[in-house]
Amino acid sequence: MEKIILLVEDNFLNRRLCKKALVENGYTVLEAKNAKEALDLLKKEQVTLAILDIHLGENEQDGISLGQQIKEKYAIPFIYLTAYENTEIIGQAISTSPYSYLTKPFKNSDLIASVEIAIRQSQNDKKYKPAILVKDGEYNIQLPVEEINYIESDGNYLLFHTNDKIYKTRSTIKKIKEELSENAFVQTHRAYIVNRNKIDKFSSKSIVINGAVIPVSDNFLENAIR
Repeated sequence: MEKIILLVEDNFLNRRLCKKALVENGYTVLEAKNAKEALDLLKKEQVTLAILDIHLGENEQDGISLGQQIKEKYAIPFIYLTAYENTEIIGQAISTSPYSYLTKPFKNSDLIASVEIAIRQSQNDKKYKPAILVKDGEYNIQLPVEEINYIESDGNYLLFHTNDKIYKTRSTIKKIKEELSENAFVQTHRAYIVNRNKIDKFSSKSIVINGAVIPVSDNFLENAIR
């Protein structure tokens, strides 16, 4: 699976050097020189991990507040890069729950090790939940898979139905099936996939989840009742 790193660093040379080390170790790198560019990329791309320089230039949003935004809006791990050794700044950074903290200058091997450890820890973290990238207004968010009741095909888009709202993203039933666990989700119709754990009742013709009636077609009947 492709691992996409968002690298947020205002210094062009530092950004180039970090990118080179990451690319050489098999990562795809998206670059941003400030918080605005980073947030714009997060709206469009499915990022595996973010690397944030704490100081992003004068009169610019700093990396710590950006880290807090990432923590609140996106379910992705992040690590900090900094030349600061100030205990107050370090304390502020730690309060946002980064997965690592690298002090400049650092070796490429330390950077790669921190990235690998952060990705693995985030996947093994007991708080980690499998998620799907979906649209919530103008933002991309990570929707925890366990919150999905069912998925409905709508032309070139998919509608993700939860108890609280409906999310939309451009994709297909075939593609989303590859991202979901077969143990938890089953296709009941060419246009529907349901979460087995959310089924309230079912028959040979339909499934009911949270009051919604989802059709079951003959072609998928065996899967639905398995």
